[in-house]
Amino acid sequence: MGAGGAIAPTSNVLGGQSFPLVTWYKDPGLRKLYALLATVILVSATNGFDGSMMNGLQTVVNWKEYFEPSPAMRGLLNAIMSVGSMCAIPISPWLADWRGRRVAIIIGVLIMFVGVALQTASVALGMFIFSRFLIGFGISLAHGAAPLLVTELAHMQHRARITSLYNTTWYLGSIIAAWTTYGTFRIDNTWSWRIPSILQAAPAAVMLTCIWAVPESPRWLISRDRHDEALEILARCHANGDRNDELVKFEFTEIKETIALESEFAKRGISELWSTKGNRHRMTICICAGLFSQLSGNSLVSYYIGDILEQVGIEDSETQNLINGILMIWNMIVAGSMAFAVDKAGRRPLFLGSTFGMMITFVAWTIASKFAVEQKSSAAGSAVVAMIFIYYTCYNMAWSGLLIGYTVEILPYEIRARGMAVMFLFVNLALFFNNYVNPVALTAISWKYYIAYCCWLAVELTVVYFLFVETRYTPLEEIAKYFDGEEARVGGDAAPEYARQVLGALEEKGAVERVTSSYSHPEKV
Repeated sequence: MGAGGAIAPTSNVLGGQSFPLVTWYKDPGLRKLYALLATVILVSATNGFDGSMMNGLQTVVNWKEYFEPSPAMRGLLNAIMSVGSMCAIPISPWLADWRGRRVAIIIGVLIMFVGVALQTASVALGMFIFSRFLIGFGISLAHGAAPLLVTELAHMQHRARITSLYNTTWYLGSIIAAWTTYGTFRIDNTWSWRIPSILQAAPAAVMLTCIWAVPESPRWLISRDRHDEALEILARCHANGDRNDELVKFEFTEIKETIALESEFAKRGISELWSTKGNRHRMTICICAGLFSQLSGNSLVSYYIGDILEQVGIEDSETQNLINGILMIWNMIVAGSMAFAVDKAGRRPLFLGSTFGMMITFVAWTIASKFAVEQKSSAAGSAVVAMIFIYYTCYNMAWSGLLIGYTVEILPYEIRARGMAVMFLFVNLALFFNNYVNPVALTAISWKYYIAYCCWLAVELTVVYFLFVETRYTPLEEIAKYFDGEEARVGGDAAPEYARQVLGALEEKGAVERVTSSYSHPEKV
């Protein structure tokens, strides 16, 4: 028996065990669950809207004439959102763990609404900057909880794909923003930029409307000793309400015992992130992933495509907005498609192929830019546009979806919120650096600035090769074995001997009720 009824066993393998294959669109409970989670992943779309909107506004003549920002001030306008995000990072994991994933999302979205209102009504540059700080603060609170809720609610067979889709909705927001600014840039008054500002609240409005129907994370509920509620949610979402479903009992047992093990050894402080060899490995990956996701050259195009295109001779605002709009659509197609390949292809091959492809493409991009700038070659300028599209194809193979999908799954429950906060901290540090330095560097040394990215991408490729671990086809709790070996704090049927001994001691103390799963695994691989 599988979730939702009798399903013939297949070769679908998770954590070395064969499980019945569940087709989500044939299962009423999963159809409803994923429809609700589709609204949660719009947190990333709100973030993407901002990047593309600011990119587009910098090509709008009325916006530039109204605020008259200098190159350094333009950098601050983009970077201040990262500052707001960083200020929220110490609060985000605490809020998500204290009050639950849903409450953190709701509070973040409400703060973001205030920021959008101020941004739309801005009459001075200082007001516009402050509003972007608030938007960054609110998005960071929601961003710190939303991927946790998604990965902790998804069915184990679909977790990797739906969590990888989370970050790809960045491009959905980008598409809406890019084509909105393309449609409004001709308006000869301040509504040419106020309309895009208003629409930034659209994805968040959908989230706020639907979040009340989204279940709370069963893992968070178990951590709060609300076991019955957690079991009810697992049964409703993964087995159409059947508490006696074998897979539901397997999940519930493994989650409960793993959280009990983690809680027994948890230090409850920031030092826990580095307290073991496995955690140090995890945090090194999270820090590198956060930095690499924004220091690979993508922020050049995400925020300063107008400057890049002007350098290679494409100066018309309409053409710039058209290229930006088409690029966002292409990015969404590639990133969305690759999210469904994370299990078939594997994490490591995607990361390695993506990073290697970016490095080679950036070298060609740099060479084409040299000829376009120094020899005023229109053919070289067209080649730069082509390289931008090829570069983003490579980037979206892994770094778009797996930035969230991979980092959230390698973190055990007890440090998941804090670990993701650290990852987002380094994302925002990289964004702050890029958004403040990029416009100045592009103005000062033009195409030569790209050489630094070519060298840095070689460093990234080396780090990915030696540090990143393959995790495909592994239940969320069992991924700990790849980092902690026999010392892994994993419960259920997959518990190593060390964990079984600790669970036995906890059972004797009455700290945990030992529940043995009746799920049988006839096939072992």
